[in-house]
Amino acid sequence: MTDTAETKGPLAGRTALITGASRGIGAASALAFARAGAHVILTARKVKPLEAIEDQIHDAGGTSTIAPVDLTEPDAVARLASAIAGRWDSLELLVLNAAYLPELTPISQVDPKQFTQAIMTNIVATQALLSNFDPLLRRSANARILGLTSSVGAQPRPFWGAYGSTKAAFDNLLETYSAEVARLSPVRVAIIDPGATRTDMRARAYPGEDPQTVKPPERVAQRLVELLAADFETGHRERID
Repeated sequence: MTDTAETKGPLAGRTALITGASRGIGAASALAFARAGAHVILTARKVKPLEAIEDQIHDAGGTSTIAPVDLTEPDAVARLASAIAGRWDSLELLVLNAAYLPELTPISQVDPKQFTQAIMTNIVATQALLSNFDPLLRRSANARILGLTSSVGAQPRPFWGAYGSTKAAFDNLLETYSAEVARLSPVRVAIIDPGATRTDMRARAYPGEDPQTVKPPERVAQRLVELLAADFETGHRERID
């Protein structure tokens, strides 16, 4: 679909960038945002899953653009921001959903390579996204950022230290950025804990859990649309149960 098609809905006229959009909450959010009228820019590492989500958006009458990229590669975020700035004058919505979960182990046994990957994905890429997209967000009259976090970032849990520490840093980056821009621009930030959700990451963390006992990612996506439609004060936090 082209991004010139007429759309209606609570997010009509907005351009949204969603990271980790090839599956789980990211994919569900891409579909929900498109149904709500937004033009969605989908980013993740693998092309084919992104194309599958784009096809679903197209079939539902929405519009989207795929941007395959590994956010942890040097200058990858800067290149992405440059490409988007070359096509759009502003960015209205940024959903920071991409995350990496290392193996759950005691702190003394954390795998250094996996921990580094979590740091690069959950912290370094987040800072790069905030930095490189700040100019585009500031050009919007009502830019909004949604950061998807985890309860283990605020409440340490045994064996979750490698992941939890990166999500604590993730929260800190978003809260600090929110405070820095609150009086200088219309950009507003919310941190969302999706709670127990039926995703591949959840299945890895809880291999014995019946997935039907937790909510689907579509429930989280719908709440994100509701939140954006109703708007929020910067610094807003909530957990979706």
